[in-house]
Amino acid sequence: MRRRQRSRGQALVEFALALPIFLILMMAVFDMGRAIYMYNGVAEAARELARVTSVYPGTPGALGSTPQTAAVLAVQKGLIPSLGNPTFTCVDIDGSSFAGTCVAGMQVKVVILAPYSPVTPGLSLIGTVSLKSSSTFSIQQ
Repeated sequence: MRRRQRSRGQALVEFALALPIFLILMMAVFDMGRAIYMYNGVAEAARELARVTSVYPGTPGALGSTPQTAAVLAVQKGLIPSLGNPTFTCVDIDGSSFAGTCVAGMQVKVVILAPYSPVTPGLSLIGTVSLKSSSTFSIQQ
């Protein structure tokens, strides 16, 4: 009888030692999944914004100022709440920035950022990570 009571205490101690390690590993898996989801969302937002801006570029000098681009940005911010505002750049076919009016044959480049902060105790020591993505589409006019 006495031996059985000692083994119960041993199992409780082993459980108490293993549980925190297991919970931290599970939280780390959850955090990494969240980071992958957010990075995928940032990349998708850049692609969608570049695509809609290539079809509706806006007025000369105001690339990405159309209602269609604003609607896509609102949808993407609904999916990734911490999504920042994108930067739109008109680039030439060789990839160099172009300051003038974008015309057909040129490309629109969209760069967008979103901050990511892990919640797992060990991972939170790295602080906030900036997830960045860019996408380029040819202008269709």
